[in-house]
Amino acid sequence: MELYFRESGDMSAPLLVFLHGGGVSGWMWDKQTEYFQHYHCLVPDLPGHGRSSGMAFSIAGSAGLLINLIEFKAKNKPVILIGFSLGAQIALQILGMAPYRIEYAMINSALVRPVPLASHVIRPLIRLTHGLTKLRSFSKLQARQLYIGADIFETYYEETCQMKADTLVDILQENMTFQIPGNFHKVETKILVTVGENERSMMRKSAADIENSNSNCRSLIIPHVGHGVSLAQPELFHRIVESFLD
Repeated sequence: MELYFRESGDMSAPLLVFLHGGGVSGWMWDKQTEYFQHYHCLVPDLPGHGRSSGMAFSIAGSAGLLINLIEFKAKNKPVILIGFSLGAQIALQILGMAPYRIEYAMINSALVRPVPLASHVIRPLIRLTHGLTKLRSFSKLQARQLYIGADIFETYYEETCQMKADTLVDILQENMTFQIPGNFHKVETKILVTVGENERSMMRKSAADIENSNSNCRSLIIPHVGHGVSLAQPELFHRIVESFLD
């Protein structure tokens, strides 16, 4: 199975790549791709998600696939990489694996502090709780935390029900054990690191860790928002992206 992706906008313009978070898929960027039509927008469904759900997931494997896709689509054009949560971790991995290919990168809410004992407890925990993901009431609670509105809830719920327990285990283990790539300090990309003011302290500390690991990083704490500013406040998110690129 090949990686599914959508592209839109001005095919002659710089390539703007959006990487979604865990448990959702490329639709989370619909407002962004609609707004940034003056760029060549590229939105993949990450392995294990959406229309790429039949593919095995790993952060390094996803990064390798995406580097190949970016090279094929970008040719010699500038590349701007925007990742959220799990997608932001993959963006960091891409920067580590192809440190000179990306001109700009926006890292939104990336966890880079491994959770103690995560690799030991995730599998038994998912076995006990995976059935909850099939409950609409539970999915609605999760959707509210991610700022997923009623207009896209059914898509979110359908994809949640389709995700296999083993896939969810792989995603969570990769997410909760991820660390900043060892050569990240050498990356010359211009990088903006963002985190919501209302996110967990571990997320804010992770943002600080990323900024302190590379002199080309700048950070921004976005006030009055939790995990998912691009869905919660898309207009603000667009302004942040434009200011960063300008």
